[in-house]
Amino acid sequence: MTLKKVLLSFANRKLLIASFGATALTLAVGASTLLTPDVSAQTTRPRRVRPAPTPTPDTLLGPAPKSSPATNRNSPLLDVKPARPVGSAPSSSGSSGSSSSTDTTHAFQLLQQKQYAAAASEAKQIAAADPSNSEAWKIAGFSEFYLKQYADASKDLQKALDLQRAAKQEDFHTVDALAESYVLSEKYEEALPLLVSATSRTTDKADSSFLYYRGLAEFKTGKAADAERSFNAAVKANPKDAASLMMLAQIALGKKDLDTAISMLNRATVADPRQVAAWSLLTRAYLSRAATSTDQTKANADYLSAIRAGETLTRLRSDEDSVSLYGRALIGAQQYPRAALALEKVVANPDASGTTLYLYGVAQSRANVFPKAIAALERALAKSPNDVNVYRELGYDYEKTKQYPKAFALYQKAVAVAPNDQDFKDSLERVRPFAN
Repeated sequence: MTLKKVLLSFANRKLLIASFGATALTLAVGASTLLTPDVSAQTTRPRRVRPAPTPTPDTLLGPAPKSSPATNRNSPLLDVKPARPVGSAPSSSGSSGSSSSTDTTHAFQLLQQKQYAAAASEAKQIAAADPSNSEAWKIAGFSEFYLKQYADASKDLQKALDLQRAAKQEDFHTVDALAESYVLSEKYEEALPLLVSATSRTTDKADSSFLYYRGLAEFKTGKAADAERSFNAAVKANPKDAASLMMLAQIALGKKDLDTAISMLNRATVADPRQVAAWSLLTRAYLSRAATSTDQTKANADYLSAIRAGETLTRLRSDEDSVSLYGRALIGAQQYPRAALALEKVVANPDASGTTLYLYGVAQSRANVFPKAIAALERALAKSPNDVNVYRELGYDYEKTKQYPKAFALYQKAVAVAPNDQDFKDSLERVRPFAN
């Protein structure tokens, strides 16, 4: 039987960019640098050496999400009027003449009752007995969709659509469900033509969710200009479409247009204040704009904005990456005791990264708490033995506390790691007389 007038509720089915701590996006913006090196002439007294820019461990954009977006498995199926299956179906099978029903009425009832597993099982049995029964494939596909089995749903819905087209009875509900199933199973090439069809119908107002899906499919298949148009259309249809605003921000970051990116991210956080990815990306964007600004007043304002975004981020998610970003913002604003206090929560973990330990060491060093700074920087060096910034900061702290033999040994290693770094060579010669 057909599923006529099935009105799927696709609203709020958004692929959120999560963890910008995962894999796949290739857009990148220059890493934020909080501290810059001072390569001025050295004296026999220790001097404040500003570490070279620390490469941001992940790009401003971060990788594409792998998890599927949340879907409303309880989407209503309204005004359903069962009908006979499309195409003829045999009333019996087998040599014994025993009855083999190809009527999908009961499977459809199970689907209406939200017994999706049972509906899928029964529909698949009917489809196995009658492969030309498009309604059986369709019911199976819809049931699998609500079970979040998107790969299976796309296969069965594609079979249903192929049969419908052969009979010249294409159903746009099947097209839409198939398009969404392809997106949610990350088959963007297959999804795109269906999404173009779904968003180009003259009889219906384009759904912002499908405009977003179209933009995502275009973005993932290398059609950035088309994607930008689709995301803008989605935002026009729904100004509070946080996912589309996020994608527009990413496209802007790819162009190194930090002003537009920050504007879009601020709108995204207003539209969805609990979207962790938006707050994380906004913090990074402010840090990057501050680091590249030639106007110190504007840079200071951006660091303060990064702090505010970082505070919200850590309230929503207090993992190491979030706290490290917040600490980076505090260091940029020269709020060193606050930075040390914030980072202390995560550096106590034995698995803390070298970057986080380095940031904590910088905060304590700038606050003149050298024992804690040295302990953190020594741990950072053990985890990041090729990071010249750690050598630079730790060497300064050794000199400041008059631990010249340690400073000399450290600079020897630093010269081996960065043989072309003149500052390390000068530092080595400066402390040599005091090392014995």
